[in-house]
Amino acid sequence: MKAAIASALSIALLAFAGEQAKPATNDGTVPAVGLAVGQPAPAFLLRDQFGHEQSSSTVKGPKGTVLLFFRSADW
Repeated sequence: MKAAIASALSIALLAFAGEQAKPATNDGTVPAVGLAVGQPAPAFLLRDQFGHEQSSSTVKGPKGTVLLFFRSADW
């Protein structure tokens, strides 16, 4: 009985994975997303993970700023 349930779940997961949307590639080009290289980022004011407000000026260092957005697996 457990083997039958495991098999059914495996088949369902494989079927679901096959049904995921694939990006349309009509002419082989990828649409531009985000800012162009070298373009300044817009000003922002957001709260960090500790609840402190951070802005584009507070995170800027002497050589510029690198922002990394990471979506954790538990969101």
